[in-house]
Amino acid sequence: MLTGGGTDDQCVKLASGLQQLGQKVWVAGPDGREFSKIIRALGVPFHVTPPEGLLKLRFIASAAKLIRRERIQIVHGHHGRDIWPTILAAKLSGMKSKVVLTRHMAKSPGSGFSRSFMLGRCDALIAVSHFVEKVLREGVYEPDSPEQERRSRPPVQGDHRKIQVIYGGIDTARFRPLDAEKQRAELGLQPDDYALAVAGGYGLPRGKGQREFLQAAARMHEKVPRARFLIIGRGNMAEILKADIARLGLSGKAWLTPYFTDMPRVMNAIDCLVHPQIGTEAFGLVVCEAHACGKPVIASSLDGIPEAFALGNLGQLVPPESIEELARAMELWAGKPGLSMDARQVMHAAAAKRLSFLTSTSHTLELYHALNARTV
Repeated sequence: MLTGGGTDDQCVKLASGLQQLGQKVWVAGPDGREFSKIIRALGVPFHVTPPEGLLKLRFIASAAKLIRRERIQIVHGHHGRDIWPTILAAKLSGMKSKVVLTRHMAKSPGSGFSRSFMLGRCDALIAVSHFVEKVLREGVYEPDSPEQERRSRPPVQGDHRKIQVIYGGIDTARFRPLDAEKQRAELGLQPDDYALAVAGGYGLPRGKGQREFLQAAARMHEKVPRARFLIIGRGNMAEILKADIARLGLSGKAWLTPYFTDMPRVMNAIDCLVHPQIGTEAFGLVVCEAHACGKPVIASSLDGIPEAFALGNLGQLVPPESIEELARAMELWAGKPGLSMDARQVMHAAAAKRLSFLTSTSHTLELYHALNARTV
């Protein structure tokens, strides 16, 4: 789609990583989008697809032409909406290309048809966490969850041996410990403030737990006078969140910041990342990005988040939607000193070894080679 978000980011990182590892790679997608500019800036060959057309037939035909012209061996689809266009483009090309799909979401494909036949039409299905693998293999059911999307996540049918777990990667060359005093001032923070922040989009109906974050802040801010509460991101809930800040008595202590493209600098400017996710979460790369900067994380213990948290293990997991537990954790960590720069560098080194996007790319390339070897 290339409009932004975690799936597009991971797709582009993979393409860039494959190119750095000496592979010939293209990204196919629409032009004039946020990530089409990033692809060009990275020097990755970009095949511009036409408007999708009825049943996405123009998109499929254009992608098939690219596959045939460049004799592409691996066709890799990332968005759920592109499952069948990827499969059909590979088939239409006549190249007998291997088809790889990645599931970036902690829920089943929405279509019963896809759940029944997708696995039989691809050569490998990558799950970005062991939790996503569990959803795909076994299904996950939480009928009493307040979130409708969490209540029923049925498995996919077919040969489950095709499912492989490969964690996504982060840019550890950018997400690393930095001196961010200037960025703190730009965020409106004073030198002695302790900044707890939620980073991510806030789209209706509930965002990523920003309203719960503010409710927790209202419970503990008087006990920690130097605590400040930042909501970093963009979305269509801005007016709702501003009203919450006023209603909860947090004016001057909590505020929304503009959207920043330099998130590594922002991550270094805060003192603690809060990730109070309430919906589904496949893995939680933002948790890894904070840990790579040597920052503690307070996060919901749901879906794939504990896997991401365990790779850094600094901070605290709390039950999802528990305002009381979230407030207690925020109060606790606001009373702790931050890590020294040396300790932060040690955390970063561990993150770089396990979570760099080149590490993730290498694992994906190994899978590609294994699939191609089957035809030799």
